Amino acid sequence: MIWAGFVLLSRFAGRTALNGNDLAALRFATASLILLPAWWFRWRVPLFNLRMLTLALIGGLGYSLAAYWSFHFAPAAHGAVLLSGVLPFFVAAVAWLLVGERPRARLGHALICIAAGVACLALHSLAGLAQSWPGDLLLLGASLLWAFYTVLVRQWGYKPVETTIGVALLSALVYLPVYGLLLPKGIAVAPLSAIVTQALYQGVFVAIIAMVMYMQALARLGPLKLGTAMATVPAVAGIGATLVLGEPFSLWLLGGLILTSLGAWLGTR
Repeated sequence: MIWAGFVLLSRFAGRTALNGNDLAALRFATASLILLPAWWFRWRVPLFNLRMLTLALIGGLGYSLAAYWSFHFAPAAHGAVLLSGVLPFFVAAVAWLLVGERPRARLGHALICIAAGVACLALHSLAGLAQSWPGDLLLLGASLLWAFYTVLVRQWGYKPVETTIGVALLSALVYLPVYGLLLPKGIAVAPLSAIVTQALYQGVFVAIIAMVMYMQALARLGPLKLGTAMATVPAVAGIGATLVLGEPFSLWLLGGLILTSLGAWLGTR
């Protein structure tokens, strides 16, 4: 549910003066303010090593910037399909490439079901491809980065709290000075309500709460099963795009909801 809200609010921000650089800054600044005391007094996660830097660049900065900038070009329904809908296949491919983990037969059936659901969602939402293709490419890139991040976290054995704190703090240390000195910004002319809403949701719910929950699920399910569970996000976000953002509804969207949910159940039961 938090990931679906991430798609919807990120797309909503794309309609305001806030750009992708601003959203990433709000995300990591807010999260680091909250997590810095936890790091200082309780969990002294080692920050300055190659593995944590790799996770921060891939799953922190790379994923966030690609996803946030994509919603300036592509609607939320596209994000629902291309960000989380294709994630199970990217995770399966990366897990096979990096650690030689092949999907089991039951998981293969789940992926087929999810593929049918994603196809329905694509037929529903990809009609405006001629205008949205830059955002669509960024969404696919963000999904691929998140797949690498998911597999590497499991492979390197980081605990959920360690990953959440380390990635947020190191991403803030690397990104915020660059953002403040060099990158174009729209935050100065954005409404205060939009800034506060995005800071709270992106910095607290997405960067901390959802991250801890995702990493806990990763520790229990493994990357392949977790990837299939994430297939529920496209349908939830697609329906939310219709109800909240006024994007169109169709039977293809309903079919995608049913098939992706069924595939997620088959893959994780």
